[in-house]
Amino acid sequence: MRAVLISGASRGIGEATARLLHAQGYGVGLFARDGERLRALASELGERALPLPGDVRNPGDWERAVARMEEAFGGLFALVNNAGIGIMKPLAELSEAEFREVLEVNLVGPFLGLKAALPALLRARGVVVNIGSLAGKNPFKGGAAYNASKFGLLGLMGAAMLELREEGVQVVNLLPGSVDTGFAGNAPGAGWKLAPEDVAQAVRFALEMPERALVSEVELRPTRPQRG
Repeated sequence: MRAVLISGASRGIGEATARLLHAQGYGVGLFARDGERLRALASELGERALPLPGDVRNPGDWERAVARMEEAFGGLFALVNNAGIGIMKPLAELSEAEFREVLEVNLVGPFLGLKAALPALLRARGVVVNIGSLAGKNPFKGGAAYNASKFGLLGLMGAAMLELREEGVQVVNLLPGSVDTGFAGNAPGAGWKLAPEDVAQAVRFALEMPERALVSEVELRPTRPQRG
């Protein structure tokens, strides 16, 4: 059985990805801070779903999650770095603490996850899927912290891709545009946006490519742009 560890699995893209992959027969590790939501989701999914409460900023939490995945499923095929936060403010209003928090979750977190999972991924000749953003290529007003974190993620994982493909591990960056998750305080329900399930389908695509083919970067945009 292929097992996948998903950060930010308690809601949004992470939850949608867990549901889709579980339905396709994968074992799924549900990693996020909200243990209650994780346990409820794991109970709903049933067998092959493992709740793993933890903080992506804590290397010990990552190491424990990877160890439990290997114990429960006999290995780890893929890591999905999905957890992220957005604090959107003009620079004049953005505090140092807020800037650091965004980078710690969105950039340091994936680094720690990859470091913890790498030995298992090397054994499995597995896959790392990073949920980046088109904001990692396109800065916008009020997005200084978020832009910095997502630009950095592309640089980090671009270098990892070049190194690890030689060792049999594929690193894939998915860059969605606006996704209807209620992210950064926005109310969900905008029909023009991508759905979390759309991004989950892209994750599945990345995981199921032949080993000889590396899709290193995928951009996803809503079919219809925002109106008004």
